[in-house]
Amino acid sequence: MVTKLKPSNLTWWSSPAKLNLFLHINGQYENGYHQLQSLFQLLDYGDELAFEINESGLITLADPIMGVPEEDNLIIKAAKLLRQKAHSPNSNKLGCTIHLKKKLPMGGGIGGGSSNAATTLLILNHLWKCGLPNDAIAELGLSLGADVPIFVHGNSAFAEGVGEKLTYTSLPSTCYLVVFPNCHISTAEIFKDPKLPRNTPKIDFSEYQFSNTKNDCEKLVCERHADVAMVLKWLLEYAPSRMTGTGACIFAMFEQRKEALDVQALLPNNMTSFVANGVDSSPLHNQIQAQNLIV
Repeated sequence: MVTKLKPSNLTWWSSPAKLNLFLHINGQYENGYHQLQSLFQLLDYGDELAFEINESGLITLADPIMGVPEEDNLIIKAAKLLRQKAHSPNSNKLGCTIHLKKKLPMGGGIGGGSSNAATTLLILNHLWKCGLPNDAIAELGLSLGADVPIFVHGNSAFAEGVGEKLTYTSLPSTCYLVVFPNCHISTAEIFKDPKLPRNTPKIDFSEYQFSNTKNDCEKLVCERHADVAMVLKWLLEYAPSRMTGTGACIFAMFEQRKEALDVQALLPNNMTSFVANGVDSSPLHNQIQAQNLIV
């Protein structure tokens, strides 16, 4: 087997994970989308991407993701969508090879694909000199997925609507143990299920407490997936815990990182997990500011 050597001069850009600290489904719009409320917590842990710009007009992944056709990959979709909107007479020549260091589990509800898309939009907007403002990039991102705008704007936020109405906030310093039960959840299937609650009353974010919120998808996912139910029950023995998004990842909340690491050490060896700190500002945006990029 030949190992592909990556260029040594690549700049790697953060593509952080997020958690939905709660997820309330308040109703359903006529177009089928769900009206919801949620609280997005960004993490200081995630994937990394690097971009080699060229004028071939081709947009490719250096290492395609097994089981994900290129036309379905959000990274490729994001790059092609941005190129369509580029203010350049030679936009058809804009190309790139995209490198990905994948750390986040797919289908985990922690925003891996959406975060990858946001990082792609923000960095290629700079490298291709597209000149789009952040609000325009977030609008493009929303067409790719409801979670993309939170990563484009790069702040923890209270979300409403389909997830696009964001109120930025500062959250208490918390360390999270995130566990992936090694099963994949279809968001589309969960939101189509007639047993999914769709009438949770709206809350005023000023009255938010973790203890008076829930994840409306959690019960249904646990009924469908015993592994998710098992991990949730186990983590609840140690700390406040909840499923994020439509799953499958479960997070447990700790005041001290050592506490999270101690519980992580008790997990079975075959279980995927990581410990991360909640942050109000995205690691990607911190990188962008440090390098004085205009995006």
